[in-house]
Amino acid sequence: MSRIDTELGDRLKDAFRRFPTGVAVIAAGGPRGPAGLTASSVASVSVDPPALSFSVMGSRSARAILAAPSLTVNLLGPPHLALARDFARSDGPRFTPDQGWDVLPTGEPFLPGAQASLRAVPLHRLPVGDSTVVVAEVVDVLLGPARGRLVHHDREFHPHHGDES
Repeated sequence: MSRIDTELGDRLKDAFRRFPTGVAVIAAGGPRGPAGLTASSVASVSVDPPALSFSVMGSRSARAILAAPSLTVNLLGPPHLALARDFARSDGPRFTPDQGWDVLPTGEPFLPGAQASLRAVPLHRLPVGDSTVVVAEVVDVLLGPARGRLVHHDREFHPHHGDES
C-alpha cells in the first residue's frame, strides 16, 4: 500500500472508532470443535429473504467460521462484557462452562442468555483486502432477554442498562 493509501486507511480507522456499533459473537461448530469471535460489523441486510452481513479477518477462528456450512450470530447485552472481551482476544477463553454456551440440535454453538441468537447459512463470501464480507440467510431467531445494550466504541466495549443515554 502506498503512503497515501496508508494515510487514508488510518483516517478510515479513526472515523470508524468514532462510530458506535453493537457487539456480537459469531460462532460455528467445526471438525476441531467450536470456533468463535467478537464482531462489531453485524448488520441486517434484508427481511425477505431474512439476511444479515458481517466481516471477518484472517484469524484461525475466522477461517473456521468461513468454512462452516452454518453459524450463529449471538447479539450481546451488558451481562456479556467479559465474554465479548474474551472472544475479541486470540488467546481469550472460549466456550467455557461458565460462559453459558449450549449447542443447537443442528450442531451450532449458541448463547441462550444473549439478546438474540440468529442461526444463519452463508450465501456469499466476498474477499475484500484482508477481510471477508459474509452475507448469510437467517434460518432461525432465538430471542433472549432484552437487558440493555453492549456497544463497541473507540476500541472499547461499553455496557448500557435500561434507558440510559
